[in-house]
Amino acid sequence: MDKKFNYFKPSNKVYMVIMAIFIAILFLYQIFVFGIIALIVYAILIVYNIKDVKIKKDEWKSFIEDFSSKLDTATKSTLVKLPFPLIIVGKDGNILWYNQSFSSVMGTRDTLGISANEIFKEFNVKKVLEGKEIIYKHIALNDRNYDVYCTNIDTKDKNNEKDQIILLYLYDVTLTYNLERETNETKEGVMLIEVDNLDEALKTIEEDQKPLFIAEIERLINSYGQGISAMLKKYSSDKYILSVQERNLKNEINKKFDILDAVRELNLGNQLAVTLSIGIGRGGNTPLDNYNFALAAKDLALGRGGDQAVIKSGEKLAFYGGLTKEVEKRTKVRARVIAHALVGLIKESSNVFIMGHVNPDVDCLGAAVGLNIVATMLNKKCYIILENVNSSLKNIMDKIMEEESYKDTFINAEECKQIIDEKSLIILVDVHNKGYVQNPEIMALSKKFVMIDHHRKSQDCFEGAIISYIEPYASSASEMVTEMLQYMVDNPKIKQIEAEALLAGICVDTKNFYFKTGVRTFEAASFLRRLGADTIDIKKMFSNNLETYIKKADIIKSAMVEKNIAIAVCPAEITDSVIAAQAADELLNITGIQASFVIVKIDKDVFISGRSLGDINVQVILEDLGGGGHMTMAGTRFQATTEEAVKMLKDAIDKYLREGEK
Repeated sequence: MDKKFNYFKPSNKVYMVIMAIFIAILFLYQIFVFGIIALIVYAILIVYNIKDVKIKKDEWKSFIEDFSSKLDTATKSTLVKLPFPLIIVGKDGNILWYNQSFSSVMGTRDTLGISANEIFKEFNVKKVLEGKEIIYKHIALNDRNYDVYCTNIDTKDKNNEKDQIILLYLYDVTLTYNLERETNETKEGVMLIEVDNLDEALKTIEEDQKPLFIAEIERLINSYGQGISAMLKKYSSDKYILSVQERNLKNEINKKFDILDAVRELNLGNQLAVTLSIGIGRGGNTPLDNYNFALAAKDLALGRGGDQAVIKSGEKLAFYGGLTKEVEKRTKVRARVIAHALVGLIKESSNVFIMGHVNPDVDCLGAAVGLNIVATMLNKKCYIILENVNSSLKNIMDKIMEEESYKDTFINAEECKQIIDEKSLIILVDVHNKGYVQNPEIMALSKKFVMIDHHRKSQDCFEGAIISYIEPYASSASEMVTEMLQYMVDNPKIKQIEAEALLAGICVDTKNFYFKTGVRTFEAASFLRRLGADTIDIKKMFSNNLETYIKKADIIKSAMVEKNIAIAVCPAEITDSVIAAQAADELLNITGIQASFVIVKIDKDVFISGRSLGDINVQVILEDLGGGGHMTMAGTRFQATTEEAVKMLKDAIDKYLREGEK
């Protein structure tokens, strides 16, 4: 309406021009009478045309104003009476207006002026204004579920300055949501249950009690299957498969799989507690996917020492249980089979590379030396990858390097990259997870690798190993290698320093045969002692200089003790994770301390060493911080400040203690 209005139509303009030319001709030829008459008529026509157009203009303006008024009223009425809830929110997040449908949803509650966040906890006004959040799915509101659609609108405030409001449209998806939830909750997952140590437990029971004991285990598992409405099938003497709905799995997760406790507490005269390993697969596209997930989960549960449930949902893993000590497996069949298989791999390889974990300890070195003996006796060139010699290895390395045969054995990662090829065999000792291996790049240089480790299996485990010998029941990697040695070569020719390196590795990880020491540990130690290992020499290897002793004393002095758990932080000048680990061991010698944690900052990384007498599971605590290990000995490494690390550790301890009280 602000544009200039045209008084003449295009066709009228043409006529008027023609008439003007005609009048001009009349006057040109001096026909004045007719010219004047024509001019008067011409003037009358112009006046009439202007008046007519003005009337139409006024009528049009009136029509437009009337229509706009009606349209504004219709719009307001439509917004108020929309069949779905609508809210207008200001840029500060407060509710400015809502329609009748939203009022019906909220009942008697008046929400005008309050923050939209109080109604939709998920709503973030900043993200919506930036265009980052457009839809909020399945928002629960008064027993209904809504999808909330957000629209930004630019407006002007009362000062005619630019402003913004947000329209929130609520679309009721309760029916769809309930159908989807019902579908998800009735999906079938696969559960695999294996009795960890049935044969070992049966050996400790009177003969007439054995059938009752087996029957009681089966009754507990069958009763458990019925309790979760599962299809259960026993397919071996100690293995079961269950098909269970998602809703029942969620209940078990909330109860933390109390079947683990029920079976463990079973006592019919057995001196050894029976435990279960449970693997659960869920979230797959097909039943076969879930079965494969369950298999992988059960293998992980077994690899972590049993007595636990592991859930695998695609790439996600969750762990429950695993609070008891590992029980030693008394059979050596697996060690013999793996030993023979490893001999075959070594013979087929062009050369052998042995690699341990970051900041290797004596157990890691001892296991590497033991495997070097085998490779050498099989006439294969063997290299041990060692980046640096820390304080814990110095004494033993000095003695090893006195042997002429070890002059070219130890190399660094760069030297390894120059000589390794696709036919080389890589053997990982005392480590199996990607985050702790000494040099991950080397793993990509050969297609063949083997893992030998005694730590509980972690989810960050290397995939594709030809042989994966992860035995959490063993005290140390040195014990495992010592057992295998006896099957790999006949009459192994072992030098005294080599036997002492293996025995020193066992001593370190058992804390001089205090922790995780079983019958097979003493058998391995006896074998090494017969080969000439001198316990006095080993004692000398572990001796510390005065400076190291004072550093450990400073760490111990800084310890804070709460709930029988000691937490110590190394002074800034101490940047040795080995000394920190030794200080954690020493703290357990103090009366009343059941577990100890020592934190040390090295460059950008924080290292935490955890030790326990067995009542507190330091492995479960440090797994929360990305680490792992054993119930009595574990560690972790991550990037943080020392203060942040202390807080994170305390939170993990509190979480563990809370869950232990449930």
